[in-house]
Amino acid sequence: MPKYIRTRKPGGTFFFTVRLADRTATTLTDRIHHLRSVTRQTRDRYPFEIDEIVILPSVLHTIWTLPEGDGDFSIRWQMLKSLFSRGIPTMGGPIQHEGRMRDSGIWQPRFWEHCIHDLHDQAAHRQMIFHAPVQAGFVNRPQDWPHSSIHRAIALGTWKVDQKVGSAYATNAIAS
Repeated sequence: MPKYIRTRKPGGTFFFTVRLADRTATTLTDRIHHLRSVTRQTRDRYPFEIDEIVILPSVLHTIWTLPEGDGDFSIRWQMLKSLFSRGIPTMGGPIQHEGRMRDSGIWQPRFWEHCIHDLHDQAAHRQMIFHAPVQAGFVNRPQDWPHSSIHRAIALGTWKVDQKVGSAYATNAIAS
């Protein structure tokens, strides 16, 4: 089995993609209130800031900033995924994964993370998050997807409605 090496940057900002095992499932949006609740519980136990987020039916993309001196995002994802799994009807018993028992298998093992390097990198990932529902074919405009932090950005004036793809996104994201 490969040994995954995670970037540990205390107080860092990270982009994550987390998926359900069944990519055709709609569990995340069907149980959005439960997902929000377990996210709050996780943040209460292990603080972090959600800079941006989009929740699609079977995948979520997010940018988190961890507290100074803390670089352990894995414990946060472990808790969030575990609490979410325990709060929905079981889809089978626990599964064996790398010699350890894991949740009922609704989540794809692990997650994908990227350490944000600078404001341009963050702007590019912010654009990807906001456009994910359009790219997936769920809506025609990013602001039409209800489960996105784009609504907060629009309300704060850090994102313009119907902004065109291109350098304007990077400029707008850097200004926020």
